[in-house]
Amino acid sequence: MHPALLGVITIVIGVSGCVGYFYGANLLLDKVIFPAKGPNMGQNINRREMIRPWIFLFPAMLGLGLYLAYPVFATLRLSFLERGAGDVYTFVGFKNYVQMFAEDKFMEALRNNILWLVVVPAASTAFGLLTAQLTDRLRWGNFAKSVVFMPMAISFVGAAVIFKLIYEARPEDVAQIGVLNHLYLTFGGDAPQQWLTIPFWNNFFLMAVLIWIQTGFAMVILSAALRGIPEETIEAAVIDGANPFQIFFKIKVPQIMSTIVVVWTTITIATLKVFDIVFAMTNGQWETQVLANYMYTKMFVARDWGMGSASAMIIMLLVMPILVWNVYNARKEMR
Repeated sequence: MHPALLGVITIVIGVSGCVGYFYGANLLLDKVIFPAKGPNMGQNINRREMIRPWIFLFPAMLGLGLYLAYPVFATLRLSFLERGAGDVYTFVGFKNYVQMFAEDKFMEALRNNILWLVVVPAASTAFGLLTAQLTDRLRWGNFAKSVVFMPMAISFVGAAVIFKLIYEARPEDVAQIGVLNHLYLTFGGDAPQQWLTIPFWNNFFLMAVLIWIQTGFAMVILSAALRGIPEETIEAAVIDGANPFQIFFKIKVPQIMSTIVVVWTTITIATLKVFDIVFAMTNGQWETQVLANYMYTKMFVARDWGMGSASAMIIMLLVMPILVWNVYNARKEMR
């Protein structure tokens, strides 16, 4: 069957199934289970209205249970098992975790992830805030914002391929197609550099890809927050003699601090899960391993489901406090 036709059929079945479910469930509730007639009509109406919201929640709860809750518990169970001969799994407790923390590659991945967490959210948020502030003062600011936001439309793998070409190194007697090496040689460099193979610094070259992508996201959110600042506060600061730097850092930034924190934590979560960029550019070689790449290698290359699941649980444990903090702040703002 042609893929386009298969896609249309899938959409039709999906939409028809949703409409049929909601229509049938409401009809069953109104006409069969709690009919609006008889001596208990008042009680039936009350019960019916109490149950109706759950009809709409059930598909989402079912999806979350099947595709989120169950995989988490299955992964947790696998992290306590060890694969033996004949694909027989035996319970080994925390052995996978102990063995994992004893591996140099895991510790390298953990160190690199911490480095990513320090650099990427801070740089993306700072560049996004700076861009949002500067473009608001330009006549062609909307066009500039579109250009900065454009990388968000590119997949991580696509962005990794673009930057891999930027970092490309050719022999000295061949014209350089890599922009970075071309500039390096133009400004007096002695020979083309293999940027992605330089330990420690190559991590920053990889981070540049994610910063390039996430800056657009930060800019859009923070630009909306800046426009929401009451003009009266800025006008009062100008009357009091505040210069542009004081207005920005002492008037604007404090008023949008909650938005900055949300942007920061959102980018932090994306950074913790980074995989595509590292996999496409170095595959964890030259001391660029990260946790998600380590998990993939253990689970799908080495076929060590226990170690792979244990590393997945470590990533989830690192993400959880940030998610809880986000939810707490969101509820606090609502109150």
